[in-house]
Amino acid sequence: MFELSLLCPEERVDVLSDAFDALDALSVSVEDADAQTPAEQALFGEPGMPPPKDGWQRSRMVALFAQETAAKEAAVLLQAQDFFEGCRFLGIQVVADQDWVRLTQSQFAPVEVTSDFWIVPSWHEPPAQARKIIRLDPGLAFGTGTHPTTRMCLRWIARQGLTGQRVLDYGCGSGILAIGAAKYGATQIDAVDIDEAAVTSTRLNAEANHVELSAGMSELAQGQYQTVLANILATPLKVLAPLLCSHVASGGSLVLAGILERQAQELQDAYAPWLSLKVSDAEDGWILMTAQLP
Repeated sequence: MFELSLLCPEERVDVLSDAFDALDALSVSVEDADAQTPAEQALFGEPGMPPPKDGWQRSRMVALFAQETAAKEAAVLLQAQDFFEGCRFLGIQVVADQDWVRLTQSQFAPVEVTSDFWIVPSWHEPPAQARKIIRLDPGLAFGTGTHPTTRMCLRWIARQGLTGQRVLDYGCGSGILAIGAAKYGATQIDAVDIDEAAVTSTRLNAEANHVELSAGMSELAQGQYQTVLANILATPLKVLAPLLCSHVASGGSLVLAGILERQAQELQDAYAPWLSLKVSDAEDGWILMTAQLP
């Protein structure tokens, strides 16, 4: 395979991406040309920041082609276009053949939730100390256990135990929290998301872990639950406050994640009409907030 790379200003990223697509590029990536310098831009930031742009002020675009002739033809054609003004062709280089599957797998090792509770990709053997495991491979939906918010939710589940409970995982992603709830005794689990790919991923992961749950779109969530889990982000969690609280049964627990430490007070204020949230765990600048309905 062959990489064609060029420099372009932010306003050219979109049209060049379309051009690469028309020229049958296998993939196109965009990077900050000033990365690791004082001019680096934090384009993809924290919750509450403006939506990401198409590119950086100085963007480096890399397009992958199967054949060298196709990459060379693309370079010639692009440089002849009016929209290439302000851009600079950097070159074409060979991409060494690799075992991409093995390379990807090497980046995902077993993840410790507690000393005896681990998330283990299918190509790894469980650690000797693992008493409970979730088998999970990287996929299309969020939630592999590598992010602090996911680990904190799973730690809470492991410490509390959910024996015999009805549980709601709202914004289920890969289904990892719903599966964790099943591993710790929950007997009726609804996992919902607004993304059909997440629902499909949850069903497949539940099957791989030999647990029973119901996965579907948001309307699947009906009635009240002893535990409601929502690992999303602070802004949607604030919007969803009335809905999520309405699903918590008397004496039940609400568990929220995807929240930065500095956002604790605004979440407490948003949920104050229904519940009193407290910080129950913290890791790498993220917090877990929980409450119990009287």
